[in-house]
Amino acid sequence: MSMLREMTPPRRGRPPARNEILRSGRLGGLEPEDLATRFGTPLYVYDLDVITRQVEALRAVLPPVFELAYAVKANPALAVIAHLGGLGLGADVASAGELTSVVKSGIDAGDVVFTGPGKRDDELLQAVRAGVRAITVESAGELGRLEAIAERTESVVPVLLRVSAGEAAGLERVRLVGDDGSGKFGMDRRDLIEVAKRAKASPRLELIGLHAFGASNLLDAGALAEHIRWTVNAAAELAREVGFPLRLVDVGGGLGIAYDPHEDGLDLVGLGVRLAEQAEAWAADPWTRDMRILMEPGRFLVGPAGAYLARVVDRKTVGRETVVVLDGGIHHLIRPALTGQEHRVRALGHGVNRERAWPVTVAGPLCSGLDVFTRHAILAPPDVGELVAVLDAGAYGYTESMPFFLSHPIPAEVAIRARRAELIRPRMEPVEWLSRQRLPDWPRSDDRN
Repeated sequence: MSMLREMTPPRRGRPPARNEILRSGRLGGLEPEDLATRFGTPLYVYDLDVITRQVEALRAVLPPVFELAYAVKANPALAVIAHLGGLGLGADVASAGELTSVVKSGIDAGDVVFTGPGKRDDELLQAVRAGVRAITVESAGELGRLEAIAERTESVVPVLLRVSAGEAAGLERVRLVGDDGSGKFGMDRRDLIEVAKRAKASPRLELIGLHAFGASNLLDAGALAEHIRWTVNAAAELAREVGFPLRLVDVGGGLGIAYDPHEDGLDLVGLGVRLAEQAEAWAADPWTRDMRILMEPGRFLVGPAGAYLARVVDRKTVGRETVVVLDGGIHHLIRPALTGQEHRVRALGHGVNRERAWPVTVAGPLCSGLDVFTRHAILAPPDVGELVAVLDAGAYGYTESMPFFLSHPIPAEVAIRARRAELIRPRMEPVEWLSRQRLPDWPRSDDRN
C-alpha cells in the first residue's frame, strides 16, 4: 500500500453533489454580504446543519459495533463541540486544554478518550481526575508515569496501548497509510507486548484495548476498511497473547473530504459494505464479539461545514496574470501553505457574472510569497469590495493558523443553525493582545554607573 499523507490520487469525472455550507450563493442559507456587514471580514462561518448531515450520513453506514468520538483538534470551537455532543458523539482530545473545552461543552468525561504523544504529568492527572473513558499510552515511560498518578489518586485507569504506525505490532502487520517513519507515535512490538503485560498486572491500570491511527484525509474506502481490519486483528492477537478481555479498539479517524472540485468524495456506502462484512466475522470470534470500535472523525464532520469569508481589497494584472488580494490570508487559514493543496475559492459578489471566467490568483495581504490561496482558480475576477469564500475551511482553519503574524485583526467565528447566525468567538483587534504585552523595567544606562 502506498504511503500517503493528506492526499489520494484524484479520480477525474463529474463532481459529486456535496453537503457543504455554500448553496446557491448563500452561506448556511444566509446572504454573505449580510454576514460580512454584521460581523466584519475576514470571518469564519460554520453551518451546524451541514455537520448534522455529515454525522447522519456516516452513522447510516456503520455497523452497530461502531461508536463515534469527535477529533477535537479538527475544530475546537466550543459551539462546534457542543453541537456534536448534542448529536450523541463522544470526543477524542490530545491536550488538557481540549479536555477542558469538551467538558465545558457538556460532553461527559466518561465519553472522552485522551490520545496523543508527550502528555505531561499534569495533563494525565487532569484526565484521571476527570474520569475519562480511556487514556492512550504511547510508551513504557508514559505507562509508568500514569501508573504512579493512578496510585497517588487511588484510581483505576482504563488504558489503550498505541501501536506504532510503521510496526508489525507483532501480531499482524499493521501497515498504516500515512506513516511518516518518525517513530513519534506509539510503540513497536517489543515494547507493546511488554507494556501490555505490565498494564495487565497493575492493580491501578485496566488494559481494555489497542489504538492505531491510519492516515489523514483518506478518500479510499478500501484503504480505510483495511486499516480497521488490520487494527482489530492486531488488537485481538494482543489480547490472546497477553490474556485480557478486549473491550475497545480505537481505529482513529482519517476519513477524508475532497478539496479538489474534480475529486470524488469518500464512498460511504462502499465503506459500510466492507465494514459490515468484517463485523460478521468479529461477532463470531470470542475474542472480538464483546468489543466496541471507536472511530474518531474530525475533518469529515466539520470541514465542509466551514467557509473563510474575506473581502477583495485590490485587483491587478501582472503580465498576463490576474491577481486579487483579500483582507485575509494564510495567517488565518494556513493549510494551503502547509500542505500545498489548494482549497476551492468562490467569488460571491453581485457583479461576478459580468465577466467571463479565467484563471485568477487569489492571495492575502501578508508580506510573504507563501500567502496565496490559489494560483489558478477559474472564476470571474471579483471587483474590489466584493466577497470571496474559501471553502472546506471548517477543519484545520482558525486554530491551526498563525493569527499574530503581521498583527492583523483575528477574525470572528460565527455559527449558523436553521438559518440563524450567532457569534461564537468575537473578532480580536491588535490592541487587545498588545495590551497583554509588557515593556521590561530595565534600569536606565546612566543608572548603571
